[in-house]
Amino acid sequence: MTKRIHAISDDALGTLDATGVSEAIQSKRVSVQEVTEAAIARAEKVNGQLDAIVIKAYDEARQQKLMGTSGLFYGVPTFVKDNDHIAGYPTQLGTGVFKAKVAKKNSKYVNQMLSSGLNIIGKTTLPEFGLLCSTENERWNITRNPWNTDYTPGGSSSGSAAMVASGVVPIAQANDGAGSTRIPASCCGLVGLKPTRNRLMPMEGTELLPINIAYQGVLTRSVRDTAAFYAAAEQFYKNPKLPEIGHVKDPIKRRLKIAYIKNHEPGQAGHMDADTYRIMMETVKLLESLGHKTEEIDIPVSIEEMIAHYLNYYGFLSYMMTSMGRFVVQAKVDKKELEPFTYGLSANFRKNMLNLPGSIRTLRKKMDEIEDEMTSKYDIVLTPVTALRTPEIGYFSPKLPAKEVVRRASYYAPFPGMQNISGAPALSIPMGIDSNGNPLGMMFSAPKGQDRLLLELALELEQAQPWKMIWES
Repeated sequence: MTKRIHAISDDALGTLDATGVSEAIQSKRVSVQEVTEAAIARAEKVNGQLDAIVIKAYDEARQQKLMGTSGLFYGVPTFVKDNDHIAGYPTQLGTGVFKAKVAKKNSKYVNQMLSSGLNIIGKTTLPEFGLLCSTENERWNITRNPWNTDYTPGGSSSGSAAMVASGVVPIAQANDGAGSTRIPASCCGLVGLKPTRNRLMPMEGTELLPINIAYQGVLTRSVRDTAAFYAAAEQFYKNPKLPEIGHVKDPIKRRLKIAYIKNHEPGQAGHMDADTYRIMMETVKLLESLGHKTEEIDIPVSIEEMIAHYLNYYGFLSYMMTSMGRFVVQAKVDKKELEPFTYGLSANFRKNMLNLPGSIRTLRKKMDEIEDEMTSKYDIVLTPVTALRTPEIGYFSPKLPAKEVVRRASYYAPFPGMQNISGAPALSIPMGIDSNGNPLGMMFSAPKGQDRLLLELALELEQAQPWKMIWES
């Protein structure tokens, strides 16, 4: 198997990002039909090696049945992650343990996406119920990283990341419950923003959760595409309780006070490997060279304690999906067919369910305290997206005992879940290459509502240190 995979060719899409494709369509250099056919051809060229697509909607895309009628991204091809609803298609949630019903209507968020003019050509892979940070489900095969197919593209937005990074489409849907947008962005050299809570239309039913940790979003190859998407999304829905983002087109002008976290000791959650720490410190030096003030800090909370409470809440979500399937997924879940990780997460919650109220209280209290302390001193907090570099396929195999997968995940990605609890925005952008030749992202978080600040800073960093695409390396 060829280890580095990309779909770039001399066609209507070329090497353009989503903004570039839209501009080419508007100027009539290419047509919607041409870019649609190019994306379909690219998908067929590489999906056999990446296994990122679970539903092909090619004919509907050709007929523009799943496309917005206008918008900043008019005619740009995209994918939707298969945990969201597209009318006429099942929502399978990365698993075959229940009979997925055909959705009668689009989700509110899919309609928000379509309002930007995007053209959906299919649905992409995720791990079972989106609970893992790698998609290695035997039912859908293993989704692989186009930078090196021996490695995971991250998760849970695995398929979307693989399709964008490989050049099949320039933008695709992602969502984030514990880093599921930011982790694939880091693994695949993409831009991934987890927005402020309630910035975008929510995932169906999540507003009923004690703490809504699920956030919609997109994965792109350029900061300007992410900025353009959020500008377009605000034309569909603008939360009156949040500051408007607007269309961010220029880098930040004022200089910021930025905190970065110190490395933890080996064997502790939060310990960064050599590659990750090196790239973080290179990012710090870049920020300082641009005139920003930086300061090393220690996270004012026990990461191990927060992980334990988060896992209890995560187990609650697994339990709800697997034991109350008739209400959550409108179908009976065959528990005998669950992957060991999913079953183990749910089973562990059943043993500790009386601790759930305390975990919820602690998560809310601690995250509020951290938010207050950080925002009173700093404009931005810098951490890696993951503490460790991208792992090989098999490291997060769902066949492993649940306890071992939890242990590995806790040391791999101890940082992203904090913003899922607090509701603050956090952005992953590519800032370096690890010793295996894979991209590695850094995460910038800001106070609630300050999504624009993150995009402005990201534009400055992108200009100061442009990252290479997979076909340029």
